[in-house]
Amino acid sequence: MITVVGGTKGGSGKSTVATNLAIMLAAAGGDVLLVDADDQETSTDFSNLRESTRPGGAGYTCIALTGAAVRSGVQRLAQKHEHVIIDTGGRDTVSQRAALSICDAYLVPFAPRSFDVWTLDKVAELVEEARVVNPSFRALAFINRADARGGENAEAAELIRAKPGLEFVPAALGTRKAFAHAAAAGLSVTELRPQDPKASEEIGALFGHLFDIPQVSAAHPVAA
Repeated sequence: MITVVGGTKGGSGKSTVATNLAIMLAAAGGDVLLVDADDQETSTDFSNLRESTRPGGAGYTCIALTGAAVRSGVQRLAQKHEHVIIDTGGRDTVSQRAALSICDAYLVPFAPRSFDVWTLDKVAELVEEARVVNPSFRALAFINRADARGGENAEAAELIRAKPGLEFVPAALGTRKAFAHAAAAGLSVTELRPQDPKASEEIGALFGHLFDIPQVSAAHPVAA
């Protein structure tokens, strides 16, 4: 399965989501390829840190591909891996369009803020154009960095539900320090100790919506 984590707005947490999903898939026994298709190379930097600090290595394979090479490279390598996660940048790029031409699922995080939600139209247009060459992929949107209280989460959810071509995922990720702490240590939030139960539950719900795979707690947790 090829899953693209993307969008047209930077700072929405795409790399955090992509790396957490890659680690969780690997922990469940999958052979995982994480493709960094973002010029900022956040997933690459994270994976290098993880590789250097864990006795067993990252647990997945990470490579960087950009431009049209995303399509050709993933098509070639996908045959060797059970799961491919592609982390694209927060812009409408050649890399993201190349990834959309071959993916099974397109996952877009939205923060419940006006500037983020305003990009819904651009994302919907991108999905519509990509479906000309890849008509069967699922386009899923969810709320990331959700507010602890207030009505903005519900308002953003309604806007996503109303957008043609996008499937709303009712599995929000909250604004939690655990995600940043885990990333700084080269870990998924499920590996962090002491654990943030709410953060682990939230990423677990998103994982469960995407993959029909039993979740397994990742090995070698460390203290924050």
